[in-house]
Amino acid sequence: MQIDLTGKTVIVTGSTAGIGLAAVKGLATSDSAVVLTRSQTSVDRALAAVRAELPDATVTGFAGDLGTTRDCAALVATHPDCDILVNNRDIYGPQDFFKTPDDTWLHFLQVNVLSGVRLARAYLPDMTAKGWGRVVFVSSESALNIPADMIYYGVTKTTQLSLARGLAKRVAGSGVTVNAVLPGPTLSDGLASMLRDEADRSGKPLKQVAAEFVMANRPSSIIQRAASVEEIANIIVYACSPQASATTGAALRVDGGVVDSL
Repeated sequence: MQIDLTGKTVIVTGSTAGIGLAAVKGLATSDSAVVLTRSQTSVDRALAAVRAELPDATVTGFAGDLGTTRDCAALVATHPDCDILVNNRDIYGPQDFFKTPDDTWLHFLQVNVLSGVRLARAYLPDMTAKGWGRVVFVSSESALNIPADMIYYGVTKTTQLSLARGLAKRVAGSGVTVNAVLPGPTLSDGLASMLRDEADRSGKPLKQVAAEFVMANRPSSIIQRAASVEEIANIIVYACSPQASATTGAALRVDGGVVDSL
C-alpha cells in the first residue's frame, strides 16, 4: 500500500522518542510536513536524527509543555494549519493509588487527556470546514486492561477512547476521521532503558529480555514479545491516510493480542 500525504501538515505531540518519533518518520516518508513536539533539547536531538535518516523529509519542531493551556495555545498560534493531529503526549510509570494526591491526578489528566482535548478543539473546526482531516489518539491496551500499579494511566487511556469515539460522532459526515490506537507492550526507549541492566547482567539480547518481561507481566500476549515502535507507527500512519477513510470512531488494537476479547 502506497500512502501519499503530499501537501498535508501533521502535528505529532510527544514525538521526540519511541512510538511518537517512529510515527514522525513514517509520516514524513509519506511526503507530509511534520511538526514534532516536546522539550527544546529533545526536539533538537530528534530533528537532527530525522534529518540524518531522512534528508528529504520536511520536519520542524515545537518546544513546549502541552500539559498546559499556555503552550497548547502557543503551538496552535505557531502552527495554525493542521490536517492530521496525532495526540501521543502522555505520562506513565508505576504510581501507588493510595499515595497519589489530587494534584498529581490533575497533572496526569492535564497531560494525557486535556492536551488532546485542547488541540482537537483548536484544529477540528478547520478540518471539517475543508472536508478532510485525521485525528488519532495514541491510547493503550491499558485502557481495557487496567494496570493495578498505574490506575491513573488506565483511566486516562480509557478516557481517550471515549474522546475519540465522541469526537468521531461530533464530526460525522464531514470527511474527518477520529480514531484511537491501542499499543500493547512495546520496546520503546523507556522499556529498553528499564531492561538494559538485566540484559547486561544476563548476557541475553535485549529483545529476549523484553519478551520475557512481556510474558511475566502480560502472559495473555499472543505474539509473546514486545512490539517494535515501528509496528505501532504503521497503524498510526494508516489511520492518518486517505486509505483509512471508512475507519472512524474505532479503537485500533495493536496490542499483540494481550487483551483477551473478540
